[in-house]
Amino acid sequence: MAEADLFEFLTRMGDNTLILGHRVSEWCGHAPVLEEDIALANTALDLIGQTQLWLGLAAEVEGKGRTADDLAFLRDAGAFRNLLLVERPNGDFGQTLMRQFLFDAWHHAMLSALCQSADPRVAAIAEKAVKEVAYHLERSADLVIRLGDGTEESHGRMQAALDDIWPYAGEMFLADATDAAMAEAGVAPDPAALKPVWQATVGEVLSDATLTAPDTDFSHKGGRIGIHTEHLGYILAEMQFLQRAYPGAVW
Repeated sequence: MAEADLFEFLTRMGDNTLILGHRVSEWCGHAPVLEEDIALANTALDLIGQTQLWLGLAAEVEGKGRTADDLAFLRDAGAFRNLLLVERPNGDFGQTLMRQFLFDAWHHAMLSALCQSADPRVAAIAEKAVKEVAYHLERSADLVIRLGDGTEESHGRMQAALDDIWPYAGEMFLADATDAAMAEAGVAPDPAALKPVWQATVGEVLSDATLTAPDTDFSHKGGRIGIHTEHLGYILAEMQFLQRAYPGAVW
């Protein structure tokens, strides 16, 4: 296993949590009720905390003197390796929840597998993060059910959100040479191996929510190799502004 493959894998994990954490944080002060405002802020904090661990280890593996902060704030969009799903705009509350649920179902399956990683550093991060993500999944699944099986208005919005976001979910299960190297070394699972677990979790929740998954296997892709939508550029312009404007600034 080449260190470059491990670095690539770690940045994929860290970039997913970084970008989704930033997206979720955009709800702070804007959520529909105070309880959700606090819950979303805490979810964002969990994800950013996980980012510190993944990107911190990525910087260590890279061995070029960079830090987690450097990787977060001093890379351009083409160097990011996050799923397209997590850079999708928040939309309404239903869209945010559906994006979170589809990601949480994958994230929990991935972290559960990574707890058995042959790399003890990866396993240690996963063992810490999976506890937080178990709660994220429980919460997002519960809200998808409550809103999907709620009023006519809430059901319609959740179905529309599912229809809109579904084509971005398949990228989570696509594999390339990096994934093959990680699987061969026992560091991480083959992404495709997570799909049955994800489908079982998502299928049960959508059934309880009286929602219907689109009948298509089409998947937008490219984020994991640095090909992104225009949305990531806007996220980075906001997220990286202070460090770009005042290089090396510290609190």
